Amino acid sequence: MASRLAQLDHATEAFATAPEFTKSSKLRRVLDSLHRVLSQPGGCAAIRERAELLENAGLFAGSDWAQPDILVPAFVGPSLRSGNNDTVVLEATSELRMVAIVAGEYDHPAVTPENARRFLSQVLAMNLEVLFTAPSEAERVRLGRTAHLIRDLFGYVAEQIGYDSVLDELLEEIWRVLRQRPIQVDNVKAMVTRIAIYRDDPTVDLGTSGQGLDRLITALFGTTEACREDPGVDVYRSRLAVMDSEALQFEARGFARAMHDTGLVSPYHATLMRYLVEHNSYVLAEALGLSDTGRTCLQRYPELVQRLVSETVYPETAQCLYGLALLLDRGTLYEPPVVPSLWRQISLKLSPKVREKMLVAFGPGPDPESRLLGGLLSMLGQPLGVGQGDNPTCQSARALSMWAYNDPDYLLQMVVWAARDDEIVMHFEGRPISSTDSVGGVATTDPIDLDPVSLLLVPHLDRIYAEMVRRCADREGDPHRWVNPEFHGWWSAREFHINVDVATGNLIDLDGFIRQFHASYHPAYNGGQPLIHPQPAGVAVTDSAARYIGWHAIAILRVTADPDGIMRVYFFNPNNDSGQDWGDGVVVGTAGNGERAGEGSLPFDQFASRLYIFHADPLEEGEPDKIPAEDVENIIGFIERSWGAERLPRGAIEEDR
Repeated sequence: MASRLAQLDHATEAFATAPEFTKSSKLRRVLDSLHRVLSQPGGCAAIRERAELLENAGLFAGSDWAQPDILVPAFVGPSLRSGNNDTVVLEATSELRMVAIVAGEYDHPAVTPENARRFLSQVLAMNLEVLFTAPSEAERVRLGRTAHLIRDLFGYVAEQIGYDSVLDELLEEIWRVLRQRPIQVDNVKAMVTRIAIYRDDPTVDLGTSGQGLDRLITALFGTTEACREDPGVDVYRSRLAVMDSEALQFEARGFARAMHDTGLVSPYHATLMRYLVEHNSYVLAEALGLSDTGRTCLQRYPELVQRLVSETVYPETAQCLYGLALLLDRGTLYEPPVVPSLWRQISLKLSPKVREKMLVAFGPGPDPESRLLGGLLSMLGQPLGVGQGDNPTCQSARALSMWAYNDPDYLLQMVVWAARDDEIVMHFEGRPISSTDSVGGVATTDPIDLDPVSLLLVPHLDRIYAEMVRRCADREGDPHRWVNPEFHGWWSAREFHINVDVATGNLIDLDGFIRQFHASYHPAYNGGQPLIHPQPAGVAVTDSAARYIGWHAIAILRVTADPDGIMRVYFFNPNNDSGQDWGDGVVVGTAGNGERAGEGSLPFDQFASRLYIFHADPLEEGEPDKIPAEDVENIIGFIERSWGAERLPRGAIEEDR
């Protein structure tokens, strides 16, 4: 070990003193030496002691690691598992630098000890399984000895900052995600399950912290007295059989409280619901925790609701109960086409190809028809819980959410076409487009990490969307001017505004764009008109350093003052988690600012600073001339400090100089 440390110190000194034009050749020796030291017992502590010297020598220069204040905890795990030794070494050294900052050994100008501790706690929370489990066979084959290096690193970091803060950060992250009420919560359930197992393992010390942990664990495994010790669904059902009506009501209320509190549904809840349908349907409203609207819906359509429970609700698909409850509370069944559409869906037989796709994605039990119907209940009840997964299909995910939110019978029809015919036909300016005839979509492969309805529809919609864009290829300007209204529906406004020149990528007419957005959406300048239908829009997504990442499709839902009187834009973001730091103080809120479950929000000016496309009603002009010039300049400042920095026309740059 001593000789390897000496080699590292010599390589670091040579690297630090090397002229700029020879640094790249010297860096190789430093990286190789770091890898050898990290692979040795005590290597993490040795690198931690040298973290400041390594950074000052320029180890992180030219990379994101050079700005530790903008690093994203979620990227650490993938970097360490990338299989690239240099990436692994740089990431590991960066984490050990954070440990040194936490310990007060490195007074970093950009990161405080508190921020460093929080960062490391989040990293460990997102990689909890690495702390407590040995490498899997797949890891050993793919990563080799690096798999053990990663575990040694995380183990060392956890020892230095303590497990208590890890659990607190993990629970905070889980609750932050759950407050957004996503449809897909399998990852959250798996994490809660692992925490429950680790907590009961005498060889694992998770500390004494973790407020809110019991609420999560009991929501899944011990919600009521009858299932407190997690006896298994068969035992639980036998206990239900000997309960009187009062005891069943007590069980029902307990499950309903937990479901609406957390957004998670226990397999025992599904068992109770199936029992109630068979033996005591009068308690169903209690078990779903319905509002007055939901109870009225249930009373009006009891046969349909009971059939939906019988067909879809199993311990494996318990989560769809939450969607069913919210569907009833939204009064969706009162829309005339919805009830017959759901009856049709119940009896629908899937095409062989669709059945196979569902079986591959979700397994054999329950059957694919039940999976799809359960997914449909979730989407209709939680339209803002739709996520695009790890796929470049934000347009399709946005469309599904908007239809579930605004046009549920159209969504139900789409599902029938895709499930029965394995084809969807839409029209673009009067000409049909078949999903089976389209050349290809934005996604290069079919997604697999989606909810059942998205899994079925997104490949079809993605191909149709791409074909619509192709049909606009010879037109001047952005194709979304024509595609969005045709793809999403008649309620997508026809007037189109964009502040980027498609040919050059430069910013154009920012003043007019910002004024028109105010006049179309801000209540103070549009005559106090509320937004009637969700409207498609496009934003320039930036990272926490306000650097441009890419264009992204969202939907504007409403514009109103938050509880503090600040005018905010509330919007749907299909990228699975609306809470993001877009840099320059622009941090998307998901709770605490008047957001409804699934909404993201920003103050009006900050939202306008990331907006590059919006639609508006051409007959509602508003009052663009009344927007104060200083408000416009403030928004332009946000743009020029972020995604617009490299998009200013040359004349504007020279003028600034």
